[in-house]
Amino acid sequence: MIEFLLQHPIIAALLALASLCLIFGAILGFASVKFKVEGNPVIDQIDAILPQTQCGQCGHPGCRPYATAIAENGEEINKCPPGGQATINALADLLDVEAPTLDEEHGEESDVKKVAFVREDECIGCTKCIQACPVDAILGAAKQMHTIVTDLCTGCDLCVDPCPVDCIDMLPVETTLQTWHWELPPSSAEQVGQSNLIATDKQPRSEQDKAA
Repeated sequence: MIEFLLQHPIIAALLALASLCLIFGAILGFASVKFKVEGNPVIDQIDAILPQTQCGQCGHPGCRPYATAIAENGEEINKCPPGGQATINALADLLDVEAPTLDEEHGEESDVKKVAFVREDECIGCTKCIQACPVDAILGAAKQMHTIVTDLCTGCDLCVDPCPVDCIDMLPVETTLQTWHWELPPSSAEQVGQSNLIATDKQPRSEQDKAA
């Protein structure tokens, strides 16, 4: 065997390389299991509920840091205007706490989804909007026209203020066959909640007739 390898140095080199790969692969696999860092599953669950606009209106640089602050530091769950009351209610159900109303200091909830639109004939190519976009939804280069990739835009409007020529508008997303959805009627529980009635508040008809 040794003589064969000496006569074929290329094969010997390949075998040596394969052996080293197996050895280091085994070491890395053992280390990944032995020293695995356990993440907080609650953070993942909170992050999945947040709208992923990465707008920073909550006071954090993105949705993931906000989820971490909620799970680990007890941050309030009502600081996400893009998610609105529906997101607050979902977070409250997850964390088993009472759902507060949206903190208006961080913005107002909008029922209409919007995306950015660059008036391209007015764009001077300063790239300030590109630097401000947290999801890389703006295409362009220095001194070149910029444009928005609407499929990637989350409507955070962080690109509006940095624009020195005010050529970016936030436009409502048009409803299409793909985005349209049927508005479900309120559930029976919601109807009861809206009427402020519970079962014990309702009197039998016979008692109502006597009271009349």
